[in-house]
Amino acid sequence: MPTPTSPKVFPDAMSALEGLMFDGMTVMSGGFGLCGIPENLIAALRDSGTTGLTVISNNAGVDGFGLGQLLTRRQIAKMISSYVGENKEFERQYLAGELELEFNPQGTLAERIRAGGAGIPGFYTATGVGTIVADGKELKDFNGRQYVLETGLVADLSIIKAWKGDSRGNLVFRKTARNFNPMMATAGKVCVAEVEEIVPVGSLDPDSIHTPGIYVDRIVQAISEKRIEQRTVRVRETV
Repeated sequence: MPTPTSPKVFPDAMSALEGLMFDGMTVMSGGFGLCGIPENLIAALRDSGTTGLTVISNNAGVDGFGLGQLLTRRQIAKMISSYVGENKEFERQYLAGELELEFNPQGTLAERIRAGGAGIPGFYTATGVGTIVADGKELKDFNGRQYVLETGLVADLSIIKAWKGDSRGNLVFRKTARNFNPMMATAGKVCVAEVEEIVPVGSLDPDSIHTPGIYVDRIVQAISEKRIEQRTVRVRETV
């Protein structure tokens, strides 16, 4: 339940999602790789047992972490993504015909989400013309060049991750975590934000706020695990 003084602030991830989850729903999940993912909200979605999900996310997490947990428990029926190369369980399910995939060029996915949040039902882009990305989609000629029609995306629920937020839901993101999270906040019928720190109202510089609180319905402060998706090291050569 929300706190008495702040109706948007919830004590934990599970209570923040209470009443919002149902089988067959569409969920937008923010982040880029493992950076800026709403890991506590994903874990709560996992524990809820909700199934038949369509998940819109740049990537599918990794095995055993992030969205990979939902894949392991077979809670996801369809992914709308642009990069899924870090998850062996995703690969196994897709090749076995157990998981539906709608693949998007990364920029197209970002624009589809932004369009959905802006109330734009569709737009034309040259990206993907002449490839399987354009199969079955409308093509149109503009000034002698072909473009493919892509549709805007809207989700039943957006779960996102921010660095700081206040009790009114104003959010600030850091660096790579700013990819996909702000636009997903606008494209969900309901938006729940997980933040590293909840600060007093008025302490955020208005010019530094990336997502205004009007887009955020619920907010929860949660401890995050700073995982590294791929660790690359260089062996120092000695002469």
